[in-house]
Amino acid sequence: MKKSLVALFFLFLTGKLVAQEFDALKSEFDRSDALKGYFYGFNLYDADNNRFLFGIDENKHFTPASNTKIFTLFNSLKHIGDSIPGLHYVERGDSIIFWGTGDPTFLHSKLDSHKVFDFLRQKGKQLFYADGPKPQEPFYRNGWAVEDYEEYYQPELATFPIYGNVVTFREKAGRMSVVPDYFQEATKVGDPQSGKFSLTRTFDRNEFWMSAKVIPNRYVNEKPFRYSTALFLELLQDTLKKSVQQIAYEKPKDVKVIYSTSTKEVLREMMLPSDNFLAEQLNMVAALQYYGNFNTASMRQYMEKTYYHYFSDKIDLNDGSGLSAYNKVTPRSMVELLLLVQQEVPNPVDLHYLFPTGGVDGTIRSAYALDRGEPFVWAKTGTITGVYCQSGYIRTRSGRNLVFSFLNNNFIGSATPIRKELVRLITFIRQNY
Repeated sequence: MKKSLVALFFLFLTGKLVAQEFDALKSEFDRSDALKGYFYGFNLYDADNNRFLFGIDENKHFTPASNTKIFTLFNSLKHIGDSIPGLHYVERGDSIIFWGTGDPTFLHSKLDSHKVFDFLRQKGKQLFYADGPKPQEPFYRNGWAVEDYEEYYQPELATFPIYGNVVTFREKAGRMSVVPDYFQEATKVGDPQSGKFSLTRTFDRNEFWMSAKVIPNRYVNEKPFRYSTALFLELLQDTLKKSVQQIAYEKPKDVKVIYSTSTKEVLREMMLPSDNFLAEQLNMVAALQYYGNFNTASMRQYMEKTYYHYFSDKIDLNDGSGLSAYNKVTPRSMVELLLLVQQEVPNPVDLHYLFPTGGVDGTIRSAYALDRGEPFVWAKTGTITGVYCQSGYIRTRSGRNLVFSFLNNNFIGSATPIRKELVRLITFIRQNY
């Protein structure tokens, strides 16, 4: 009994000392005018000594925006191997029957390894694409904004993506270059308009309209296209320069796999520029790996029951990218998630490679300045209207390794003042702890 009382007293004393240690940080939050007038939550954890250090509304729920991608990162680390499965197939005589895996890298402008392409292009083999009678997953997730249908960050989702499910437009010698070339004839000049040059897509069709014939120098844009199996087959045949037929064929258990791109490189591309398409497709790949189908809702439920159920706070996820405003997490749950990721990638160099590095690359390249010539924060950002979040890892001047989550919701106007204040406070932690 006496031993228990001593232990309880020690825990109380330790908690009191920790609280006193962070009085200065609390004062920095309290005196911040930039944080007044909207909702925010913060949590800080000591990864070296495995204890929570400081929090403000760390148990309150917030919309995380692209901080959601950290959940996708963890899911991918658990269920996708070193390389992305790019194609399932069987050979029957002189024919190849193949299925999509959700792999987002096929003919992707940055990530394609050409392994799947080269396999399909081999001579002497007739190609048959086996696709279900209806999509196994909706092309948008719950809570996505339909008015963003033509924005580069919201391509439609598919079991077999191609070209990242976007058309890339680029000015070359005064003309508009279109990739894939298949959409060249679908790109036209509409009624001339005054003002800034614009490029739009018709809502329900793959028609692209330029507002003027004169294209700005170095103009680059990406527009999602309306995806369908029929269009996929046309694009594939146009690229391979060979026939591809659709077939109804049940996938056998002894299906073979062609692997495409390094999983690590795809995860880095998802995390650094915050690519929504990659995030959603990776969840589909993970679901296929685990369930044998593309049911990402079941995948989210499984992850919640197996891992997130043990978080201090309940969470609610409706997508894998953070485009959905329905997602709700707490700062404390984000810190606990980051600790799970750290367990999967214990080497700090490998771990930091997967996160934007303050003052170096990704979405926080210009947010932080190097301190004493070195980076000190590796964090995922999350930004949608009225939301700005950062969650990640800090290394302090004294060598401490900390984990943090700073979630900001329901502000009006630009996120710039919030971002600057967040950076100031994280830098304060770096320099004083």
